[in-house]
Amino acid sequence: MAIYANLTVDQGSDFSSVVTVTDSDDQLVDLTNYTRVGQIRKTYTSSTAVDFVITSNTPTNGELTITLTAAQTASMKPGRYVYDVEIVSGGVVTRVVEGQLEVTPRVTRTS
Repeated sequence: MAIYANLTVDQGSDFSSVVTVTDSDDQLVDLTNYTRVGQIRKTYTSSTAVDFVITSNTPTNGELTITLTAAQTASMKPGRYVYDVEIVSGGVVTRVVEGQLEVTPRVTRTS
């Protein structure tokens, strides 16, 4: 079962968050042979999505870093979205985190 976590993203800013993946025994999951995917949508049924960039600098420690670029967040309208992040290995898909994502409006514009 996925962890539920709400996120807040500032429109027009870079965003990064670390997710630690553990198994049912609360042990870190070695993510070496996993692929990682994650998306943000306005609603669960929306046809358009914003993709997270997901990295794992040390996969054996169970940590994933989810990021969005300033360009990605600038293109998102302020408001609430839904998101999730999944890991995949051997055809098995596991959702590790999900929740709402709030984009707060930007005031300063550089161009």
